Amino acid sequence: MLLEGVFKVFTCGFPPLEDRDKSIKALSGQDFFGGGILTKEETLRLAELEKRAVNDMFVILSDIWLDNEEAMRKLEIVLNGFENEKVVPTLFVFMGNFSSHPCNLSFHSYSSIRSHFGKLGQMIATHTRLKEQSRFLFIPGPDDAGPAAVLPRCALPRYVTEEFQQHIPNAIFSSNPCRIKFYSQEIVFFRQDLLYRMRRSCLIPPSTEETNDPFEHLVATITHQSHLCPLPLMVQPIIWNYDHCLHLYPTPHTIVLGDRSEQKAFTYTGITCFNPGSFSNDGTFVAYRPCTREVELSALPE
Repeated sequence: MLLEGVFKVFTCGFPPLEDRDKSIKALSGQDFFGGGILTKEETLRLAELEKRAVNDMFVILSDIWLDNEEAMRKLEIVLNGFENEKVVPTLFVFMGNFSSHPCNLSFHSYSSIRSHFGKLGQMIATHTRLKEQSRFLFIPGPDDAGPAAVLPRCALPRYVTEEFQQHIPNAIFSSNPCRIKFYSQEIVFFRQDLLYRMRRSCLIPPSTEETNDPFEHLVATITHQSHLCPLPLMVQPIIWNYDHCLHLYPTPHTIVLGDRSEQKAFTYTGITCFNPGSFSNDGTFVAYRPCTREVELSALPE
């Protein structure tokens, strides 16, 4: 504290990142992830099964504009490619936005979005192996149909997805963020244009001493803060009773940040993080093998 009453900061940094194993050991018996409490024997058994699941693969796409003919043409190419693979993907994760126009107060075409989802269901149903052997998970984006622009976001309204579910009845429509447990591995999916918003709200530019990659700075920020969206409430409103849904403590094994920015992958302190990119804009997506935590950045040829 200076004499003039001004508090001078010499160094400003993040809280230290706690190792996942230490967190689990200290919080034994607590279920922070939401998948239920497992005994040590069950965890070891699941870890062994996970090592054997070498053929399991997740395909993750973000920004699938169902009202855009070019985007749907690209999606059919992707589905055709995986339909003809020897082993089809275990899970397809489709992250919003699902419309090229924001579903805000001026949007009056919910019936058209409903019919576009119906057409998507018909498209998937024509790929017999994918329909029978793969699962489909849908996570809403920041501009999709929903009650408000607050976090966490609830699943897409049933009115919008009803026609789709007639074709693919076992599809899962989840909240945003969404958490998945693959045997012993915890995976968090979050669809938000976070990089742009974090950089816009940044008062002091991050240090470039270790890296000048904005995505790597973003990953370091959310993991050290143990929160998916550490922004002021005036910038990003949060339903306070559900703020725990955005927590990253203990740290998950994998974090998928669906963002309209450039496709990226980065492993930080053992945490696998990646952004599949914007499928409708760039034709980019990710094939993820949870067994080895291998991230394959993919893109359709232009």
